Amino acid sequence: MNEIPKIANRFSETTVSLEPQPGSRLDRPSLRVAYVLLWFPAPTETFIFREVVNLRKLGLSLRVFTLYGGKSANLSAEMQAASADVERLGWRALPRLIGALRYWRKRKPAVVKELLRSLGHLDWRTPEKSGESVWAMFAGFELARRFEAQGIEHIHASWASGCATAAWAASKLTGVPFSFTARAWDIYPPDGLIRHKLRDAVLVRTETAANVRHLAAFADGGLDKFQVTYNGVPLQVDGEAAVAMRPPYRILAVGRFVRKKGFDQLLRAARLLADAGIDFRLDFAGEGALNWPLKWLTRRLKLSDRVHFHGFVTHDDIAKLYAAADVFVMPCVVAPSSDRDGLPTVLLEALLHRVPVVTTAVSGIPELIEDGVTGLLVRERDPAAIAAAIKRIIADRDEAVAMAERGRARVRQQFDPERNHRRVFDLYRQFVPH
Repeated sequence: MNEIPKIANRFSETTVSLEPQPGSRLDRPSLRVAYVLLWFPAPTETFIFREVVNLRKLGLSLRVFTLYGGKSANLSAEMQAASADVERLGWRALPRLIGALRYWRKRKPAVVKELLRSLGHLDWRTPEKSGESVWAMFAGFELARRFEAQGIEHIHASWASGCATAAWAASKLTGVPFSFTARAWDIYPPDGLIRHKLRDAVLVRTETAANVRHLAAFADGGLDKFQVTYNGVPLQVDGEAAVAMRPPYRILAVGRFVRKKGFDQLLRAARLLADAGIDFRLDFAGEGALNWPLKWLTRRLKLSDRVHFHGFVTHDDIAKLYAAADVFVMPCVVAPSSDRDGLPTVLLEALLHRVPVVTTAVSGIPELIEDGVTGLLVRERDPAAIAAAIKRIIADRDEAVAMAERGRARVRQQFDPERNHRRVFDLYRQFVPH
């Protein structure tokens, strides 16, 4: 296990360009790669969208396939333009999935039997995840036919749950190698097929070194295939936060309204700040299953005059909220189901706007936020600690801005999309026979 922490540091320190260099491997015939996702593009998955865009710029012949239909709401103009070039399944594809199953049962009956029997390993204590994998397995039969017809040479799943199940099934049927990326919800907890997918994948990418340590417990050796590839995020942002630090202090939280975000803990911390006589405004940007519970808690805590819910804010418009913020709070927790964040992209975005950050030491967050250096880390589920950290931020603007600037420098070095997506490109060349 001593080798695992070293994986996170396998990054080139040189400046790179997305333009292919003359005489390099990028001049050779492009590897034909299929990306398997649930949805594409998805407004909350800008990191995957950017990866696809940049890999294509590098010259990778990349086709996107989705297990579900399309999403049209809350897409940026760039995402809308890219949405047409996607092969989608969804419930309307069910007759084709059944036909594909019959096709492969005639052609490779032993493999089909093995795949269908593997569904018995699914853990139905997580019904959403297991149901997704059942659909994905049958989708894999149809994708296998398409991949053969299109001459696909490598299959990559952008999530370790259903997407990787479909990629694994298609790989078993066709012999085309596959890889997948492990992120957060998809492996905390993992589905019952994770051992099969870890065994057969030629490459396993993860967003954090913490994920490597987690997945190693399910792998039968083969740690060399684990590679940390941090998400690349656009480094150029519209506007820098003034961090005025004048009442009412602007506190910002961005993310889906789900348990692992810990936004209820932030609301309880806000009540403590109000009781301490601190004048502030708390802005929430997001939506989700906990939308009404959070609004109800706001009213119960008598914070309706201080807390503002903006709903879903597009990537193009979120910059205004970052620019107005004095402190960004991401109070992540480990949910009862063991679901947790990996390394929330919104932390990177806040730092790029030079907003001081308060967050928790869940999962891979400490790989970016070093307490007192690039932000403040507090215990999860501790409203008093969150309130104390916010007080520290607003009491010393110079220290807060210095932490945010160090955090911004770390993001620019560690999450440079050109460097990270070039590395992804090279990993495919390294791990995939071509």
